[in-house]
Amino acid sequence: MVNRPREEAAYNLWRDYFAERPIHDDEIFRRRFRMSKTLFHRIADAVKDHDTFFVQQRDGVGKLGLSSLQKITAVFRMLAYGVPADALDDYLKIGESTAIRCMKKFCQAIIEVFGPQYLRRPNSDDIARLLYIGEERGFPGMLGSLDCMHWCWKNCPKAWAGMYSGRKGSPTIILEAVADYDLWIWHAYFGLPGSNNDINVLEASHLFADLVEGNSPPVNYKIMGKDYNVGYYLADGIYPKWSTLVHTIHDPQGRKKTLFATKQESYRKDVERAFGVLQSRWAIIKGPARFWDKRVLHDIMTTCIIMHNMIIEDERDLSAPIREFNEAPAPTVEMVIDETTRFNQFLDRHRKIKDKKAHYELRDALIEHIWQRHGRT
Repeated sequence: MVNRPREEAAYNLWRDYFAERPIHDDEIFRRRFRMSKTLFHRIADAVKDHDTFFVQQRDGVGKLGLSSLQKITAVFRMLAYGVPADALDDYLKIGESTAIRCMKKFCQAIIEVFGPQYLRRPNSDDIARLLYIGEERGFPGMLGSLDCMHWCWKNCPKAWAGMYSGRKGSPTIILEAVADYDLWIWHAYFGLPGSNNDINVLEASHLFADLVEGNSPPVNYKIMGKDYNVGYYLADGIYPKWSTLVHTIHDPQGRKKTLFATKQESYRKDVERAFGVLQSRWAIIKGPARFWDKRVLHDIMTTCIIMHNMIIEDERDLSAPIREFNEAPAPTVEMVIDETTRFNQFLDRHRKIKDKKAHYELRDALIEHIWQRHGRT
């Protein structure tokens, strides 16, 4: 048993970052904790209220245990810098097993407290804002951009290594995500083995579940005089030619198609930028995953996405003109009693999503729209 000076470490941490006049200013705090001090305290207070594990307590002989700030700071150091759990002992005086337990409990608390708000699917007002932004950028009806990233799983069990190994040769786990212009991640599906490609992940994910079931908020817009009621995402060439996905044009011929390809490839990189910011902000998901349990990796990835969205909300420029939008009406769902009718409607919506002809018609309409808006200047 190691007799650690926990009280001294707790005081040093408080003096360095949380005192009324701390040694390190707000800029250093933002760099090392990846967020403002106000947001950090909001998260710490919510986690402490949700789980008493993070409340400082006395042990059997009356000695004070680790403070809330020590436990939560240990988690932030592992998430932000990707350091192993036993590397925290020098400064925070926290053991390896305790740091790992803090990580697991912190992630569970973040998901339970903040998940419903920061992992929500776009509601009517969110879609109205996304449609406004898409119109301003020349893509009416665009709801974001879609792509996948891989997280290397260093401690993948040997029995699963073949199933999780993709083209890079090492085991990975795939994250599918949709991001918008300010890098807010609206959709995240994590957990499929790295041997799958983006098409397999799309088929397995729940991205279009609400749309197929008829429960999605209304998405109404117009391109070249034609009315549309289903939004779409920008994607790269590997994805299938569905009416809800818009690809670029490989080797475009002519000025119209070249302009469209340039715009599409530029705005599709929103999700690539979101992945880059997510990995630079939380280095744990950039390096190889050291945990054995896949459920723990899922909680870590989900926690990083939730706090990524919280940081975006906290730092978003609310005075920017791009934030001006009209609120959309609440979705209306018509209840169908007849199960046969409901099933036929389900199949009809499913066919419309995978309509290849509609995919090309939408792309051609966007080519003309973008040319009329930007090509004649």
